[in-house]
Amino acid sequence: MEEISFQYPVVAGQRLDVYIAVLEGISRSAAQRLIECGAVTVNGEERPKSYRLREGDVVECELPDPVPADAQPEPIPLDIVWEDDCMLVVNKPKGLVVHPAPGHPSGTLVNALLYHCGSSLSGIGGVMRPGIVHRIDRDTSGLLCVAKTDEAHEALARQLAERTLKRQYRAIVLGNIKDDSGTVKAPIGRHPTDRKKMAVVQSGRPAVTHYKVVERYGGYTQLELSLETGRTHQIRVHMAHIGHPVLGDPVYGRHTKWEAAHSELLCGQCLHAKTLELVHPKTGEHMRFDSPLPEYFVETVRILKNV
Repeated sequence: MEEISFQYPVVAGQRLDVYIAVLEGISRSAAQRLIECGAVTVNGEERPKSYRLREGDVVECELPDPVPADAQPEPIPLDIVWEDDCMLVVNKPKGLVVHPAPGHPSGTLVNALLYHCGSSLSGIGGVMRPGIVHRIDRDTSGLLCVAKTDEAHEALARQLAERTLKRQYRAIVLGNIKDDSGTVKAPIGRHPTDRKKMAVVQSGRPAVTHYKVVERYGGYTQLELSLETGRTHQIRVHMAHIGHPVLGDPVYGRHTKWEAAHSELLCGQCLHAKTLELVHPKTGEHMRFDSPLPEYFVETVRILKNV
């Protein structure tokens, strides 16, 4: 990303999103997306889109590199768990990027969805994220729901915002967690010095993660985790924050000798989106989907049990 520090005079009292939109010649909604993803800071700190500028404020913005105008269909295999005329649920493998971005212009889940669904995807996410209601990281495996219509997308996004769309994950973390269950409640925002990372920062957005011990393996613990919020890298950041980073995490982990010896097996964080619960956007039916632990996760558990 190219960092641009605005040198224009600040208009006291102007909303931050309006200021960014005018200076960059972009829509207000695009400016809001930049603010919400942590790309905009005021005096070195993230501020909400409604923040009113003051005399002397210094506004900085990291503009993303250009990406293609739209994504193209590609015949990439999909593991479809459920599908009808409103939505589909897919089981994403580790290593598959969800949507095109700088460095990953093709070969993504979106490219596969466009090939499978054609024009039958919600347009709310824009040309680069059609149908995408929520995301998981490239090296996180597991369940995602995708909207085929705008009405379904709005209904699912509302469930996500109201926390009635429930997601449970499985992870293996470093260390033996003392308590059998617990909650991490710590705000998450852009890292103060490394803008490519997230971190627990007081100026961040509220984030809550619940965890429960599934099994212990001496120096490692398998957890079931559920999210109240959906911040970028939330589980990975929260687990690292309490001193138990996710096994294999290349960004927030500790890079242990065990990980180095099994790098080909792990290939990133040992984290799986196992369960998804939602209300069908058209019928109102309560639906629950469960994904079996993938082979890399099962094999990791087998090895740890014998360490």
